[in-house]
Amino acid sequence: MAAYIYRARDEKGKLIKGAMEALSPDELTAKLHKMGYLATSVSELKPGMRIKGLTERWRPVKQQDLLVFNFQLANLIEAGVPILSALKSIEAQIENKKLKDIIGDIERNIEAGSSLSGSLNYYPGIFSKLFSGMVKSGEESGRLDRVLRRYAIFSESQMELAEKIKGALFYPAILFIASILVILFIITYIIPQFVDLFTKAGIRLPLATQILYTVGLSIKNYWYAIIAALAVLLWGVKRYWQTQKGKYQSDRLLLKIPFFAILARRIYISRFTRTLSTLLSAGVPVLHSLDITKEVIGNALIADEIARVRQSVERGEKLADSLKVSGEFPPDTVQMVAVGEEGGNLDEMLNKIADFYDMAVGYAVKRLTVIIEPLFLAIMAAIIGLIMASILIPIFDMVKILRH
Repeated sequence: MAAYIYRARDEKGKLIKGAMEALSPDELTAKLHKMGYLATSVSELKPGMRIKGLTERWRPVKQQDLLVFNFQLANLIEAGVPILSALKSIEAQIENKKLKDIIGDIERNIEAGSSLSGSLNYYPGIFSKLFSGMVKSGEESGRLDRVLRRYAIFSESQMELAEKIKGALFYPAILFIASILVILFIITYIIPQFVDLFTKAGIRLPLATQILYTVGLSIKNYWYAIIAALAVLLWGVKRYWQTQKGKYQSDRLLLKIPFFAILARRIYISRFTRTLSTLLSAGVPVLHSLDITKEVIGNALIADEIARVRQSVERGEKLADSLKVSGEFPPDTVQMVAVGEEGGNLDEMLNKIADFYDMAVGYAVKRLTVIIEPLFLAIMAAIIGLIMASILIPIFDMVKILRH
């Protein structure tokens, strides 16, 4: 079967868009006709193509929207509601237009005979490989309700961790922006006024004052060019980081920055163990679980280590031994994994490890905040102090001249 993207109209003339598998365009047209839709265009969905009108709608699908969707679907399936009826019920309540349209497309796919996991695969930018992989496992094992509940809890824990980190960095970010604005105001408005005064008084300006005056004048006269240059620079850096080489280098740098490296490693270990635990508890085979975990870990270096661990496990070695050889996982983590393997409760042990590291990340974030705030304030105070000194020194010189 091939995948096709289509445009069709319902009985009221409303335009719908989506993707569906079929043997041919004619078969797809017939499927849509049976569901009460008139196909207006059908084209083959090539690998990497986006479904325009759904995946590119301006309003994004937030993690909060997906979390609500996951919990609602889990609740309805656990209550014994058929999957199609559950999706229709959720679609009627969802406020996000983009997600509503995607759920509608998933419904049409299921009506045409596709599985839920197969329908999710059409939207890799919305539904992660982890989610679609777990749903597939749940469909095959007949434990879809349990799998959906497990994934919803997993998503909630990951979102809480992300919000905790964002919250800790919010105040320093506000301080940084406020300090930059104050500095810009001083060098573009205050210093030029003093320079005019000093020049009329015949006072020679210190080098620092001259430099700040020139910088402020340049910003004031060429702000649009500076903003454009910064935008191009940021775009170039972002594009480079999206390349395989750039991603690898930025991820390696993150794991080498003092203190931040410790925090990052704890986050990745938590994500690794939580993801692997969630997949194994859903009945996903360990090798496939490692494949999915590698895709969602978020760091190229750690992903390479997971790939090497997978190769070792595939050769018949135990997971704990493979993790020990990699060197990226602490001894206590490796030991707990070994206990889980021997006791036959690896998924539970991995979940306990993740709980521990989530707690460790929370403490590390609090400590980071305690360190960053006074350090940042000291640096900003020093910078502003130097700027003020460049103003005060000429003032003292002017006072001396006036006294004489």
